[in-house]
Amino acid sequence: MQQRAFMQVDVFTAEPYLGNPLAVVLDGTGLSTAQMQAFTDWTNLSEATFVLPPSHPQADYDVRIFCPGRELPFAGHPTLGTCHAWLAAGGVPKGEDVVQSCGVGLVKIRRTGQRLAFAAPPLRRDGPLDEADVQLIARGLGVARSDILHHAWCDNGPGWRSVMLGSAAQVLALTPDAQLLHGLEIGVVGPRGKVGVVAAHEGSDAQFEVRAFFPTKHGLSEDPVTGSLNAALGQWLMGAGLAPERYVASQGTALGRAGRVHIQRDAEGQVWVGGDSVICISGQVHL
Repeated sequence: MQQRAFMQVDVFTAEPYLGNPLAVVLDGTGLSTAQMQAFTDWTNLSEATFVLPPSHPQADYDVRIFCPGRELPFAGHPTLGTCHAWLAAGGVPKGEDVVQSCGVGLVKIRRTGQRLAFAAPPLRRDGPLDEADVQLIARGLGVARSDILHHAWCDNGPGWRSVMLGSAAQVLALTPDAQLLHGLEIGVVGPRGKVGVVAAHEGSDAQFEVRAFFPTKHGLSEDPVTGSLNAALGQWLMGAGLAPERYVASQGTALGRAGRVHIQRDAEGQVWVGGDSVICISGQVHL
């Protein structure tokens, strides 16, 4: 074992302890996959990341992303949280933007003041879900099939199956059945008002409520704030004309959090997923 620089970052919030926490080991050199997984499981957080020297000439660093029980090729809140920690620890990008290398390849992260935003990676799978899946999800969420207004694959590493309900209130009232939804990664979104009319502006309230349910060793868990899901939701909703070119999503409300995810599509069609981050713990970890 050796001492390694460590930070715990709260992501998608500017106020500590209201977002989604992330454990960041700033030097993962020499650690085995088993050691990384064991540490991640021990933290009891939704994800932990391990920063490594860049393996690609365009990358500023490599990162391996773990959640309880498995490694992920990509995840959004670990991407922003790791970048925030890397910059805070003195990391200097090669160019104007930070470039992260992970399981899905290179991910660009841009800085706007104190807020970071990552370029949503291409979807690995999109299009409507099978009707059998939609009916299963409706039963698992405890809603009528008719309550699911729209549905789509939102797979950008994590294999999100996503559905849209008619309102944020419906989303917040969900009590999912862990047995029926066993093994599925489910994203649920609902509008707080009329969809696709007025884009959110800086400082305004969220236009959508999001919840994310995913399998763990202990059953079904809910993620406080989910960057990968929100990235894919933005690509789906904007592409389908269900959301404006710029909006804010709220997530974590049902868990007592106040996450805010800023989604914007630029003139070239790239969707950017942004949020604030704050360091809550900084020090050394023995690994």
